[in-house]
Amino acid sequence: MASEAVKVAAAEPVWADGPPDSALVARVLAGDDRHAFAVLVRRHQGSVRALLRRLCKGDDAFADDLAQETFLQAHRKLDQFRGDARFSTWIYRIAYNSFLMAIRSRHEEEQLDENTAEPEEHDGPQDLHPEQTTADLQMDLQRAMAILSPAERAVIAQCYYLDRSHEEAAYALNCPLGTVKSHISRAKQKLKVHLQVWEPRMS
Repeated sequence: MASEAVKVAAAEPVWADGPPDSALVARVLAGDDRHAFAVLVRRHQGSVRALLRRLCKGDDAFADDLAQETFLQAHRKLDQFRGDARFSTWIYRIAYNSFLMAIRSRHEEEQLDENTAEPEEHDGPQDLHPEQTTADLQMDLQRAMAILSPAERAVIAQCYYLDRSHEEAAYALNCPLGTVKSHISRAKQKLKVHLQVWEPRMS
């Protein structure tokens, strides 16, 4: 990890379905407690799958395969969890690394020229029913996310979909804090260009 990489102090949430994540991790490590690990999976599989679906540009089957691989790796590497970040942040790092390895093995890592990301021509959201406007906006947002590089999609997913701080995103993505901020700046500029047709309706 780069020297600027941030370690995030763990602030564990309170869970209604049982003890905190750290206690469950301790149970698994102490006696291979399968029930404890199942609780961890149940708590975090939804957010892990949502993150991966954002990264995979809507390829749900690919994302679900990566989610399964993420939890398999998490179980194997559980003794590496040190508690210097929340368990969710730690597992997001595993998910992101699984995604990077998968796209490299499939020869699908994108090298997008920023100048090639042109907004699609369409008539815009005028004179649409509210339900149709929302659906079209969501579709355009998904298309806009697809033009981002994998690293840019990752930071947007971390900071805006998962509501993580920049420091937590840096930890999860194993990169310097400054890199996270740079990716966010570039990503927001690309999204602004792609979604500019919506500005009159959203203002």
